[in-house]
Amino acid sequence: MNISEAKPRITRAASIWQVLVPVACFVVIVAGMKAASTIIVPFLLAAFLAVVFSPLLFWLRKRGVRAGFAVLLVVLLLLIAGIAVVYLAGSSVEEFARRVPRYTASLQDQVRVLVQALNQRGWDVKEAVVTEYLNPSVIMRMIGNTVASLAAALTNLFLIILTVIFMLMEASLLPAKLRSVLNAPEARMEWLTEFMNNFNRYLAIKTVFSLVTGFAAGVLLWILGIDFPVLWGLLAFVLNYVPNIGSIIAAIPPILLALILRGPGWAVLTGVGYLVINMIFGNILEPRFMGRRLGLSTLVVFFSLVFWGWVLGPVGMLISVPLTMVVKLALESYEDTRWLSILLSSNPPVGSKV
Repeated sequence: MNISEAKPRITRAASIWQVLVPVACFVVIVAGMKAASTIIVPFLLAAFLAVVFSPLLFWLRKRGVRAGFAVLLVVLLLLIAGIAVVYLAGSSVEEFARRVPRYTASLQDQVRVLVQALNQRGWDVKEAVVTEYLNPSVIMRMIGNTVASLAAALTNLFLIILTVIFMLMEASLLPAKLRSVLNAPEARMEWLTEFMNNFNRYLAIKTVFSLVTGFAAGVLLWILGIDFPVLWGLLAFVLNYVPNIGSIIAAIPPILLALILRGPGWAVLTGVGYLVINMIFGNILEPRFMGRRLGLSTLVVFFSLVFWGWVLGPVGMLISVPLTMVVKLALESYEDTRWLSILLSSNPPVGSKV
């Protein structure tokens, strides 16, 4: 074999290794994250909260408030919010867990009544078959486990808040540190500033609309007389960070409770109420403030939800979209990787042909 024949084989082997090595690294990193999820989840939640509250910190700093006092004010606000959430959700989660067996039995009765009604109208439906594919106990157990898992994340509240304090203290010093260590600091800092501004804007808008959505859902359920309106309002607030899919997941428990407690008509009314809330805030108002650039493809949202939920559990599902948004904005900030950001977005760029 001469040199001219060997070169294409060497090139092909090098190309294969260029693909295999990053894939192997990705698999190892994901496996490590899954194995260490109990440690990683509190720190990711802390980073998420630090990013949410960092605009307030920088706003206080611009108003002349000293760094230490500004961090103290932000942490006090975070503590008040955390204590309020634990107080409001803690007792509701425990009471809901106690009532799950009763709700399950009632839902089984509803399924039995539905099967009898269908059989009376000439449909040959067997209760065992319906229960096999639509098992009420599995549904209610899954809802209870999900709510309990989200509440369990708050048990590390002290560690999370302590980590947020250190992150916020570092946030005020980070720009000066980066300028001292980066090559061409002005160009790099311009990219970092644009990236953080976009991400902070995304989180700020998402947080405001999540609060409004959760409040509206809680008021709706309180008016309809559904159990635990505060808990389901908090769930709607949390899951609103997951576009499209989150609002559907948040609506399932109260709709089932409306079916159990009040009957099919009230379940339909609850579903319509959730639909109206999400149409107004999620599909009309939020996209106007968010803009086209900050949207994610529904397919990307679904895959990120499944992936991060598998790696980090229910909390991973909560922060899946912010994590994916970080990747999208980082890709968008570089000219060479902007095409990947376009593939992740919900809409093609303005002026492109569809």
